[in-house]
Amino acid sequence: MKLLIVESPSKAKTIEKYLGGEYKVVASVGHVRDLPKSNKDAIDIEGGFIPRYIISPGKESVVRDIKSLVKKSDTVLLASDPDREGEAIAWHVAETCGIKKPKRVLFYEITEKAVKEAVAHPGDLDINLRKAQEARRVLDRLVGYDLSGLIWKKVRYGLSAGRVQSPALHILALREKEIKSFIPEAYFVITAECITEKKEKIVFTCTEQPKDKKTTENILDLAKKKQWEIVEVKTTEALRRPYAPFTTSTLQQAGSSRLGMSPSRTMRAAQKLYENGFITYMRTDSISLSETALPEIIAVVKKEFGEKYLSVRHYKTKSKNAQEAHEAIRPTDASKKTAGATEDEKKLYTLIRTRTLASQMSDAEILRTKIIANTTDRALPNFSVSGSHLIKDGWLALDKASRGDDVEVPIVATSDPLDLEKITSEEKQTEPPQRYSEAGLVKELEKRGIGRPSTYASIVKTIQDRGYVEKVGKALSVTDTGMVVDDFLFKHFENMVSETFTADMENKLDDIAAGTREYEKTLKDFYLPFAKEVKSKDKIEKVTNMGDAPESTVCPKCGAKMVIKLARNGKFFSCSRFPECDGALTEEGKVVEPPKETGEACPKCKDGKLMERTGKFGKFIACSNYPKCKFIKKDENALPTTDITCPTCAQGLPAGRQGKMTERRGRFGIFYSCSNYPDCKNAIKAKPTGNLCPLCKSLMMEGTKTIPERCSNKVCPNHNPHKLK
Repeated sequence: MKLLIVESPSKAKTIEKYLGGEYKVVASVGHVRDLPKSNKDAIDIEGGFIPRYIISPGKESVVRDIKSLVKKSDTVLLASDPDREGEAIAWHVAETCGIKKPKRVLFYEITEKAVKEAVAHPGDLDINLRKAQEARRVLDRLVGYDLSGLIWKKVRYGLSAGRVQSPALHILALREKEIKSFIPEAYFVITAECITEKKEKIVFTCTEQPKDKKTTENILDLAKKKQWEIVEVKTTEALRRPYAPFTTSTLQQAGSSRLGMSPSRTMRAAQKLYENGFITYMRTDSISLSETALPEIIAVVKKEFGEKYLSVRHYKTKSKNAQEAHEAIRPTDASKKTAGATEDEKKLYTLIRTRTLASQMSDAEILRTKIIANTTDRALPNFSVSGSHLIKDGWLALDKASRGDDVEVPIVATSDPLDLEKITSEEKQTEPPQRYSEAGLVKELEKRGIGRPSTYASIVKTIQDRGYVEKVGKALSVTDTGMVVDDFLFKHFENMVSETFTADMENKLDDIAAGTREYEKTLKDFYLPFAKEVKSKDKIEKVTNMGDAPESTVCPKCGAKMVIKLARNGKFFSCSRFPECDGALTEEGKVVEPPKETGEACPKCKDGKLMERTGKFGKFIACSNYPKCKFIKKDENALPTTDITCPTCAQGLPAGRQGKMTERRGRFGIFYSCSNYPDCKNAIKAKPTGNLCPLCKSLMMEGTKTIPERCSNKVCPNHNPHKLK
């Protein structure tokens, strides 16, 4: 038997169809091994930064099945994605499933021709690529573990920081500070409505913007007393060249600005298009098109638009950090006008196809006209109006969304007289710089060399998931928590948020991938000084406040001044005399009641006292030693408990101590978790049905109207309802 192992179940079906039964194609469903969660000892630092991997929870059955197939196979090929992550997945599968002398196949598009060509010419695993991915994983774990632990102690429990996310947050925080410190200045916009000899109206705008009312009124008064005329008419022809084909970064930017899709949503749709063979690999820095694809693209342009619209172009990638995939993102079959199963996929496919075809089309020609007017004696600042007209559409015939509107202006000549019909002024104020959008942040990350194609979407998503950034409209706004974390990192770990430092580390990871830098030395040179620096900060004072509260805000108990403090869900005002006085107010001015003692001792840590507290979802009773002790007294009446036994508890506890799946409410709504929390942290996002998944033995949970139940394990194929059809 011949066996081919890929990452995705949907990809497996497509490839098996292409190979016509010659190979059995199975999916690892992503990574089969990883570092254990929340465990610094998962990495042997002294032994040379050696990771101690475990089989990912829920993947035991996947590994078992692949092992069984490997034993029956005389040929085993590994065909995960053609990048560092894919190389690491292939290596982990080989190591875990006992594949001797593993062979690697690479294809950048899932088409019959590409797959068969790759399978016919297998190669070896690229150990350097795998080491580069491992170095990133180990580095991010160590940095995140150390930094997060310090932030827990010095800022607030539950916060975290990352090597790449921190500089991304800093970019947004700096913009937030610019906005807050911005002092608006007044200016006046003066417009003049004039009539030509042919009785056509033209609205001119003054090229200068006075900052005071007196100067503005002088211009208005003088303008009304003078005769006006056309001073100059400037016409220029300009060419608009088409954009290069998409890279990962530009696809995410266009997905955001054109389709209103977040980077992570764009990449999910792109992943599906790739897995189903509609587009080439979607993680790439390259803007070039392969020599095999170019003739087909040229033929489609000729067929749909004619020879006059064709302009063959060869794009070369300028970025020194361009890596992994050998070409830009393009359709595998340019003649296919639509593809994809969902609306997101269809819209994204159309965008990719349009960009690809347009890149091989002729320039658009635009006639730009600028008309300048003034009084006959030039007593005023110049007034002007601009217009544009499309002479030749070129590539804009296809990419109409990039065209914009024509702005027509009347045909006039120098010295033509004008009659001033009306002149007005409007007072305005200068505006602060705009916040970054998701597309803008991705562009900025790429420009500064922070992250790589495979990480842009996760960076943007992570800082939002952590509550450091929130999306307001299309803009990314830094929260109070985000500002405090950034201030702390910038003050004590300026290197960590420095773009040059982060970009330099990315270059070193690239060098490991190229085989020109050693894994252990790179990690040692970075981590040992970093760990020493973290340790040296252990004695710094805890960040207790964020500055003084407004003068009008006084303590409701003693009347003293108040300070701003950071709470789990935002800011609150605390008495400046704390702990002598525990007066507190919410941002809205409501009095915050301090925790009340219940008179009971904590049954878990013994020396703590049970306190009645008020949280986001109401009152609860917990230990006074939180966060060291996380005991929470159960309120059986407040939490609806199912009769379904927690499968995690069932594996290690006697019947009398096993927890039941209990309904709870979190920041994202209702979920179900073990009643033994926090000792057992098993949780699922929908109501359990009581059945176990036939594939991974995890709990099944309620699904949709058409799919009654699905697996609660995210990495199991049965988790996705579409896979069950």
